[in-house]
Amino acid sequence: MHTTQADTSSTSRDATHASNATYAVNSSLDHFSSTIFRSLRRADQRKWAHAYLKGLLVTSGKKSVRRLAAAVSRDPSVAQSLRQFVSLSPWDFAEVMEELTHWVTGHRPKPVWSLGRAVLPKRGDRSVGVHRYFDLTSGRTLNCQLGLGSFLCVGNAQFPVDWCLHLSTTWTQDAERRRDARIPDSEQYRPLWAHTLRLVDRLSARTESTSSVVLVDMSDEPDVGYLLQGLARRRRDFVVAVPPHLSVLPAGESTPAPVSARVLVSAQSPESAVVPLPGGKQRIALVQTSLVRLAGDCQGRSPAPPYRLFTHVGPARTPSPMWLTSLAHDSLAEVGSIAALRAGTTDAIGSMEQDFGLLDFEGRSFPGWYHHMALVSAAYTYRRLHGLTAALPRDTTHRVT
Repeated sequence: MHTTQADTSSTSRDATHASNATYAVNSSLDHFSSTIFRSLRRADQRKWAHAYLKGLLVTSGKKSVRRLAAAVSRDPSVAQSLRQFVSLSPWDFAEVMEELTHWVTGHRPKPVWSLGRAVLPKRGDRSVGVHRYFDLTSGRTLNCQLGLGSFLCVGNAQFPVDWCLHLSTTWTQDAERRRDARIPDSEQYRPLWAHTLRLVDRLSARTESTSSVVLVDMSDEPDVGYLLQGLARRRRDFVVAVPPHLSVLPAGESTPAPVSARVLVSAQSPESAVVPLPGGKQRIALVQTSLVRLAGDCQGRSPAPPYRLFTHVGPARTPSPMWLTSLAHDSLAEVGSIAALRAGTTDAIGSMEQDFGLLDFEGRSFPGWYHHMALVSAAYTYRRLHGLTAALPRDTTHRVT
């Protein structure tokens, strides 16, 4: 076949464009990696952090350490180096996540802190934190690890910037299990509401934000009152999904009798609200709502300001979440749009599970779990924030550079 000079020039231009795109992607990833992992003390730690991050981005399917290593190098020793870096190397999860938080806040997130749960199924009982947990979403009792994460919203996406691993008393009160999993002495049993306050405090310290609203689903937490009191003491506004049996008091009545949240709000006439959705869309929602107080808030001479209780009117036999918010005088559309962000948190966790190796950590130690979560969070944030369509090239050399 005859090749013209124009064909040769076109091929050359395509090759140049591809080369430039590869260089841009690599340069962008290098800058991101060197920033997020600059707290790592040693050069070899930063090298393996970059390699693990790149492996998470370029490896399809299951993100086992062996497959990550094969994606970035032909050297058979790389798998062991990556495994040691994640599970044994001494580096600080909190410092890495602080850098990641600063990176995300540099992109001007919305004033909402969404907290979500990652349910990580495991076989056996050796992986740190594994316990029997009833997952409200699936309606099943699972053998799993349970992670609680903080997410910041930028545009239509949400980004993980902190994690806590829930440890049951079967772990915290067993000296041998603690030693084998390398659980620090400072880590004791905390109920889910206490983990939530812990994440809020850490994010408050990192961002110095006093106006962000806390969004969290605690519809299965019987002691949600402790969370609500803790947020009130911190003067932190919130939108919290609460159990339908939560005891509340109708606001505005002189001697109100306690009643369950579901009973009270179901007696209210539905109101329509235009709720903004991701992507600039909107929907008309029917909402039942009432101003309420918690029983403990009515003690003393000056009761606390009322909260707003609300729920969306869904199809018959499909109970909608029951939400309680301190934004009692904001419009239903505004608080409804905040509550709607919960779906984005669920989607982010699902994407991390499917495409970024959230479920694929093979180690069993407490530090290793946190290291893996930091690396997966960094990979997810890089890919989503920078929206790169060019594929990162696999390393065909015999060493990681």
